[in-house]
Amino acid sequence: MSWIDWLIMAVPAVVVLYIAWVTNKYVRSVADFLAAGRVAGRYLVCTASGMASMGVISVIAVCERNYHAGFAVTWWSAIGIPVGLLMTLTGFVTYRYRETRCLTLAQFFEERYSRSFRVFAGTLAAVSGILNYGIFPGVAGRFFVYFCGLPERTPLPFLNGGVPTFVLVMMVFLGAALLFALAGGQLTIMVTDCVQGLFAYAMYLVVAVALLYLFPWHMISDALMKAPPNQSLLNPFKTSQVTDFNFYFVLIGIIGGIYGAMAWQGTAGFNASAASAHEQKMGSILGSWRGMVFEVMQTLLAICALTYMTSAAYAPAAAETAKAVAAVSGGPYLQGEMRVPIALGHFLPIGVKGVFAALMFFLACTNDVSYLHSWGSIIAQDVILPFRRTAISTRSHLLLLRLCITGVTIFAFIFSIVYPPTQYIYMYFAITGALFLGGAGSVIIGGLYWRHGTAAGAWTAMIAGSGTAVGGILLQHQWPAVVPYLLRLFPNSAYLHAHSDAFPINGQYVNAMSIAIAITSYVSVSLLTCRQPFNLSKLLHRGEYAVDANGDPAPAPPKPPRTWRELLGIDEHFTRGDRILAGLLFGWSMLWFAVFLTISIWNLISVWPDTWWANYWFYAGIVIPMALGSITSVWFTFGGLRDLRRLFVRLRTIARHADDDGTVPVADSPITDVEAPPAPLLVTNALP
Repeated sequence: MSWIDWLIMAVPAVVVLYIAWVTNKYVRSVADFLAAGRVAGRYLVCTASGMASMGVISVIAVCERNYHAGFAVTWWSAIGIPVGLLMTLTGFVTYRYRETRCLTLAQFFEERYSRSFRVFAGTLAAVSGILNYGIFPGVAGRFFVYFCGLPERTPLPFLNGGVPTFVLVMMVFLGAALLFALAGGQLTIMVTDCVQGLFAYAMYLVVAVALLYLFPWHMISDALMKAPPNQSLLNPFKTSQVTDFNFYFVLIGIIGGIYGAMAWQGTAGFNASAASAHEQKMGSILGSWRGMVFEVMQTLLAICALTYMTSAAYAPAAAETAKAVAAVSGGPYLQGEMRVPIALGHFLPIGVKGVFAALMFFLACTNDVSYLHSWGSIIAQDVILPFRRTAISTRSHLLLLRLCITGVTIFAFIFSIVYPPTQYIYMYFAITGALFLGGAGSVIIGGLYWRHGTAAGAWTAMIAGSGTAVGGILLQHQWPAVVPYLLRLFPNSAYLHAHSDAFPINGQYVNAMSIAIAITSYVSVSLLTCRQPFNLSKLLHRGEYAVDANGDPAPAPPKPPRTWRELLGIDEHFTRGDRILAGLLFGWSMLWFAVFLTISIWNLISVWPDTWWANYWFYAGIVIPMALGSITSVWFTFGGLRDLRRLFVRLRTIARHADDDGTVPVADSPITDVEAPPAPLLVTNALP
C-alpha cells in the first residue's frame, strides 16, 4: 500500500466519523436507539441495510465459493426467482412484522406466545448470533494483514515474540464499529451505513472496471475452462463431481431463505426502522436493484484471482503468491480464505488498491456495527429486561444497551483470536445459524400468518430445530471420537469406515434437517393444543386496532375488494411510481427466469460447449449487470441523500412515547382484547 492508497482509505473514514458524531444528538429515546425512531425512508433503509448485510467476511466467503465453483454454482439460484419475486412484492414476513410495531423479534414472540418463550428464544438467538459473528473480526483482520502485505506478527517491547498483527487491526475497526454503535445506536448506524453505501456505489464500479482492464475476458474464460472433468466452473450441467458448492447447496439455500425470512437478527434494527410497513416493503423492492455492481465485483475478485494463479502469463508472479499463501499459519482452511486477498494485494495497481481497501474497511465497520448493535440489543431486551418486575428509566435502559453491546464486542474480539478455522465460512454460517434459524422460521411465519399457532407448538419447534443443529455441531467436531463407538455397533459398515475422519454431512444439510423437523413439530403440536384462534388483527394493528405513524389510535378505512394486483402485494398504498417499480422488477425477474428455463431445457437436450457458456456469462453475468448497476448507483445516490434530509426533519418533529421501549407490560400473556391506556409522551415537537 502506497501513501496514495492510505490517503484514499483515510479520507472517507474521517467523513463518516464526523457524521456519526453529529447524528448522536438526535437520540432521545429507546426507540431512537433501537429503530432510528421508525422514520426512515425507503432509499435510506435499502442502502443502509444493504451495507449492513455485507461485510468483509461475506466477500471472503463468496470469493472462497466462486474460486472453487466459478459461475456454475450461481446458475441454479435462478430456480428461486419466482418465489423471491413474490416474497419481495408481497413483503412476505417483513410487512406484517413492521405492522406489529415491535422493536425486536423476541418482543413479537412475547406478544404472540409468552414472556417465557421470549426469554428462551432471545437467549437462543443471542447465542447463535454471537457464535456466528465471533469469527467476523478475525477474518476481516487477517484480510487486511495479507492484502496490505503487513507482517504476521508485530514486535512489542513489553511482549516477548510480539503480537499477531491481525489482532491490532481488529482493535482498529472493532473500535470504530463500537464507537458508532454506542454513539447513537440504530440511528447513527443507519445514517453512517447509508453514507458509506453512497461512497461504495462508486467504489464497486472502479474496482470492477479495473479488474476487467487487468484481465481481458478471453484470458479469464481460458482459465475457467481448465477445470477438471465434471467440475466445470462455467457449465452448470458438468458439475457432478462438485461436492460442497453444488445444486443441492443452492436448493437448500433457497428453501432456507424462504423459511428463514427475516429470522436472522444480525441486522434486526433495520426491520423496524422504516417510516411505515409500505416503506419497508419498498425498501426490499429497491434492494433487488441495489446489489448488481457489488455482485459483479465479488465474482470478478475470485475469477480474476483464479486467472492470475493459473494463467501461464502470470506464472512467475503466481508462484510468489502461492508461496505467500503456503506461508499463512493456521491450516488449510485459513490458507484458502486468504488466497484471494493475497493475490489481490499482488496485482491490484496503486490507487485501485486504496479504493478496495477503503471499501473493505467500510464493509467491516458497517457489518460489525450492525451485528454488535443487534446481538447486544437482544441480550438487553430479550434476556435481561424480561426478568425485571419494575419499569426502567430511559437513561438506565440506554446504559444497559450500551453495556451489552460492549460485552458482545469483547467476546467477538477474544473468540476471533482463539478460534481456528476448521471449515468453509459458508458451512460455519449454516451450522451456527441453524442453532436459531432451525426453529425460528416456523415460529415467525406461523405466528404472523396462522391464527392456530400456539406457544406449545413454538416451544417444540424451537427445541427440535435447535437440538438438531446442536447435534450436528457436536458430531462435526467430535466425529473421529464417536466413530469407534459406532463401529462397535456396526463393525461391518463400509460407510463408517469410508467416513471415519470427518462427519459426512456438511452444515448445509444439517440446516435442512433442522428446518424439516421444526416445521413438522410446530404444525402438529399447534393443532393438538390450539383451544382458541389468536387475535391477529390486534397484533398487526388492523381494522379497529389500527394506529398512525406515532402509535396513536387511527382506525383504518375498510379494505377494498381483493384483486390480482393485491395478491402480488400491490395494494392501495402503492403510488403510480411504486407500481412502475414493482412492474419493472416483475418483468425483469421473469425475463431472466424465462432465460433460465429456455437454456436449461436446451442443455438437457444438447449440452452447450464451454465457449458458449463463457460468452453467456460475460454478457449476462458481467456486462448487463454493470451497465444497469451504473444507472441504479446514480439513482440510489440521489434517493439516499433525499431520505437522509427527510430523516432529520422527521426526527425534529416526531412524538416519542416513554413506554415505546420494546417491553410488554402484561407478563406471560399474549395479546388479548383488553385495551391498554394511551402512553405518555417523552418528547414532543422540536428538539432543543
